[in-house]
Amino acid sequence: MVRSTAAAVTRAGLDGIAVKPAECDVLDARTVPVGTIAIDYEGREHLPSTEALETLSRNADVRLTTPVRADGFDPLGDDSLLEVVPENVGRVLVAGHPAYLSEGERERAVAPRLGAALETAPESWVGTESVERIAMATGATQYDLLSRTTERELRALRAAGFEGDIAVYAPTVLTDDEGTVLDAVGTYVARRRPVARALPEGANADSTASGRAREVLLSAADDYALVGTEGDVRAQTDALRNAGATTVVGYPAAGLESVLE
Repeated sequence: MVRSTAAAVTRAGLDGIAVKPAECDVLDARTVPVGTIAIDYEGREHLPSTEALETLSRNADVRLTTPVRADGFDPLGDDSLLEVVPENVGRVLVAGHPAYLSEGERERAVAPRLGAALETAPESWVGTESVERIAMATGATQYDLLSRTTERELRALRAAGFEGDIAVYAPTVLTDDEGTVLDAVGTYVARRRPVARALPEGANADSTASGRAREVLLSAADDYALVGTEGDVRAQTDALRNAGATTVVGYPAAGLESVLE
């Protein structure tokens, strides 16, 4: 049985939540008691309005993901979409998922654009996916996807003397029901390269998965997502902070309503 309430988010140790504007009304996040709200980028047609961003930012640190290679957010070209972003809304600078970029945008160099964007928005977070070394070189807050090596990497960074902030992003499912977990994050974890290699060819990635595929997916859910009871997830978020994370952001993979009941 799923037990997920807004208070559960706090008890699970999450510092923030991520919302996908193509899936929900971002204003619904106002009732979740967290200090940080990160808004994922899913194409310019799904960008929240200035009014919505201003409303959310009254009670939380709001951060809007902006792909530096995309027209509208390109600091070396068209950055006109920044006009809709209120001054008190922070940014997460990312290279940009290819699915949301045109062929020409995908060919643009990332490093100089991250540098240029940080010159005008130095408090931005930098998403590390696919550009880990470039992101680290900026010295800005790192926004890292949870993986099976995250805790080890956090400890190594701190041991090496990195003193900047490190935020960790993870799909989150506050239940230990296997079917619910797989329906929420099975497809996501199946896309991770080590998982894809381990899965039997043609295997289902949702609650209908069985046998070897089910075992692989459930194990991968523990590596690439925060899943389990509130106590289980709290142990994971505490471990991440003990390893060096400063902020843990969970994406409610079972739907935003699952943390609003």
